[in-house]
Amino acid sequence: MPASLTYPGVYVEEIPSGVRSITGVATSTTAFVGRTLKGTSDEPILINSFSDFQRTFGGLWAMSPLGYAVRDFYLNGGSQAIIVRLYHPPNDNKSHPKATITAYGIPDVIAGITKKIADAARGPIEGLKDISDLGTKASDINSKVDSAVAAETDPDHNVIAKNVGEKIKTAVGQPSVKTVGDARKAIDDAVTETNNILSKSINPLILEAANEGTWANNLRVRILYPEDTAAEGVIKSQGLDKFGVTKNDLFNLIVRNNDTGETETFQNLTVTDSPCRVNKVLENGSKLVRVKGDLPANRPTKHYADKLEKDKTIWDTNNPTTFSGVLDSDMASDGDSLDDKDYTDELGDGTKGIYSLNKADIFNLLCIPPDSFVSDTSPTVYQKAMKLCADRRAMLIVDAPNDFAGDKLNDLGLTGPDARNAALYFPRIIEGDPLRGGQLGAFAPCGAIAGVIARTDAARGVWKAPAGVDASVNGIMGLKVKLTDAENGALNPLGINCLRNFPVYGSIVWGARTLRGADQVADEYKYIPVRRMALYIEESLFRGLKWVVFEPNDESLWAQIRLNVGAFMHTLFRQGAFQGSTTQKAYFVKCDKETTTQDDINKGIVNIVVGFAPLKPAEFVVIKIQQMAGDIQV
Repeated sequence: MPASLTYPGVYVEEIPSGVRSITGVATSTTAFVGRTLKGTSDEPILINSFSDFQRTFGGLWAMSPLGYAVRDFYLNGGSQAIIVRLYHPPNDNKSHPKATITAYGIPDVIAGITKKIADAARGPIEGLKDISDLGTKASDINSKVDSAVAAETDPDHNVIAKNVGEKIKTAVGQPSVKTVGDARKAIDDAVTETNNILSKSINPLILEAANEGTWANNLRVRILYPEDTAAEGVIKSQGLDKFGVTKNDLFNLIVRNNDTGETETFQNLTVTDSPCRVNKVLENGSKLVRVKGDLPANRPTKHYADKLEKDKTIWDTNNPTTFSGVLDSDMASDGDSLDDKDYTDELGDGTKGIYSLNKADIFNLLCIPPDSFVSDTSPTVYQKAMKLCADRRAMLIVDAPNDFAGDKLNDLGLTGPDARNAALYFPRIIEGDPLRGGQLGAFAPCGAIAGVIARTDAARGVWKAPAGVDASVNGIMGLKVKLTDAENGALNPLGINCLRNFPVYGSIVWGARTLRGADQVADEYKYIPVRRMALYIEESLFRGLKWVVFEPNDESLWAQIRLNVGAFMHTLFRQGAFQGSTTQKAYFVKCDKETTTQDDINKGIVNIVVGFAPLKPAEFVVIKIQQMAGDIQV
């Protein structure tokens, strides 16, 4: 009501309606867990297309089936996916998880300049037999040195050239030079002294790849300095002078992946404590590198050949003086094969492996493809994943083992109430491998199945069984095993979903049972659409009723709950999600003094009972035909 009624007149008051819409959650966000070529490890990363997967995780990789499963997901209608990359460090003690780059101006360019000037100085004395002739060649030596110095037009090169030129001319003119050999030694000593002085001024910046894998072994880094005028302008405009930054502190960093051409440029960085400190900038802005260890005391030594835009060969491996690259001793490894502990984080704190998904807001389907093309996902991993899915109201898609037979179903150990949240599909699918010239191979079907489920959800709804003639599996050449009706009839009563190939229709999903779908179990969540519908309602209400917490627990609150939950359920009823021709037959929402007693109120509890009549798939179609007897006239 208005704060106070003081003057005669009309007061306007806004009264809350009590309507709080409950929005249905996503139904087909699919999580994939396994090895990828690159990407952050043990973090759930959301992607929206296979192009996203290629950019972030490297695309298809011959060492892991996960990329193929993601591709199948999108080929069959998938939309959002969550990728959890797993990485098992190498055990050979020779390679590293992450590539390391020691970034600084490589002194080879210095050696090249000094050698060029030394050769110019040696020219006039080559062929001389007697040092007595050396005096007549002094002017020639000085002239050759001066010409070589003048040839270095780059300002930085010219400084080095002048330095070594003066040292050579001084050294050759010393009284101690009495033979041609002495002259050559004097030149060599002058070159060595120059190189030593310049090399001691090298100041490196140690970088490492942003994440593990051989993808980073062809990274290249260049360090350049901004012009003084530009540096002073940046310091003034960004207020860096308040942090004690001077023009001699700023540098630019260019990072390039020579395999893909991906390039990142970071300007006006520092190693001092400021908003532009290099480790902060790379941590937040680079997909390629991070700072490793401590920062150097001063800005790193810059590279030469600054003409990046004009010289397209600047990153060429044959021209190493223009960049810093990964050395052989600092190369990374793609790691070893995964074991069960990598998936289940038995040696960690419960935040890695499949449990990385607890950091994701929501996922509805979980796929764990085998670690290799000749192995199977461990039953132990599936058991832990099934429990995770039960806790997160998601469904686990289980790939049947390579040598699977119906009598080996119990070997997987996927039983108990949590098996309602898992579904097994058999057999594997046959498709071409673009990394092997289109050669056909057998692949786990989980990604394709998840795509079919996502496509069915979008077209028909989560209450429609993702099976039947509309549930075609796209992008494949066939199935590893062609099942007959009799074989299908032996597997279906066990709760095993079969993939079949029929004329005209092609390869389709021909089963929609959970792992509690065996006829002998007689579970109420026998069918996938019934279980997924229940999970959908549970998650939607769980998220949509958080506003109820700490509200006054009385009839007014109960009425609002009935109103809002009833509106949500009625929307589903109108979409055809329930059995029954009327709302009374389709669903009910109960929240009153019968569900919430005074004792419950005293304990701070409000009880809401929601029931629904699920649609169950027509799994068996029986057609009865009989002959009609003709009329018999007597």
